[in-house]
Amino acid sequence: MAVHVSTLPDAGREGSRSLTAAARLLLPLRRSGWAFASVIGGFLIWELVSRYLVASKLFLAAPSQILVAIADLWADGELTKHIEVSASEFLLGYVFASIAGVLLGIALANSNVTKQVLQPWISGLYATPTIALAPLFILWMGVGIWSKVIMVVTLVVFPVIINTEAGLRTTSRELVEMVRCFGASRRQIFLKVALPSALPFIFAGLKLGIGRGLIGVVVAELFGSRAGIGQIISQAADAFNMPQLFAGVVILAVAGVGLTSAFGWLEGRLLHWRE
Repeated sequence: MAVHVSTLPDAGREGSRSLTAAARLLLPLRRSGWAFASVIGGFLIWELVSRYLVASKLFLAAPSQILVAIADLWADGELTKHIEVSASEFLLGYVFASIAGVLLGIALANSNVTKQVLQPWISGLYATPTIALAPLFILWMGVGIWSKVIMVVTLVVFPVIINTEAGLRTTSRELVEMVRCFGASRRQIFLKVALPSALPFIFAGLKLGIGRGLIGVVVAELFGSRAGIGQIISQAADAFNMPQLFAGVVILAVAGVGLTSAFGWLEGRLLHWRE
C-alpha cells in the first residue's frame, strides 16, 4: 500500500510535465495563428476597400489584382530575373556591411582611441540622408551592381556598428571580474562573456539592417538600373500600372518579413540560454 501511495506524486508530476510540454508546443501555434489571422484580415479589408470604397483604380490595387500581376510577371520570366538581380545586390551589400559593422563595433568598444577617431565620422555619416547619395554612387560606378551594393553597405553598416558597440559596453563588469579572478585570459573573457552578452544587440542591429538594406536596393534601382524590383516599380509608376507597382512592393515586404523571421529563428537557436 505504501508503494502505491508513493507512486501517486510521480504520476502527478509526469502529468504536469506532459501538460507543460503540450503548452510549449501549442504556444508557437497560437502565436502563428494570431499572425495568420491578422494578415488574412488585413488583406480582406484591403480587398474590400479597393473594390468598393476607392473610386479610381489609379490610387489603389486590390490584393487579387496584385496576385494576378505577380503571376503574369512570373509567367513571362521577368520576375525571376528581377528578383535575382535585387537579391544579389542586397546579399553582397548586407554581408559586407555586417562583417565590417561587427568588426568596427568591436574595435570601438575595446579601444578608446579608435572610438575618439571614428565616432565623429560614424555619427556624421549615420545622420546624413545617405539615400540622397544614390545618384552620386551611380555617377561614380554606373548602373551596374556595385553602385547598389555600396548603397546597401552605407545603410546597413551603421546600425550594426552602433548595436555591436552598445552590446559589448553593457557587458556586466561584475561577471568580467569574476571570470578574471578564475584566471580567464582576455581572449577567453571576450569569447565566453562579452561576445555572448552582446549577441542580442548584434542581432538587433542585423535585423534593423534588413529593412534599411532593402530600401537601399530599391532606391538605387529607382535612380538607374538595368533590372531589379526597383525597376519594376519605376516602370509600373510611369505606366500608371498600380497592380504591378504594388506587386513589387509586396515582394519586398514578403522578403523583409521572411528575412526577419529567419534571423529571429536563428537568434532563438543561438541564444536559447536567455530563456
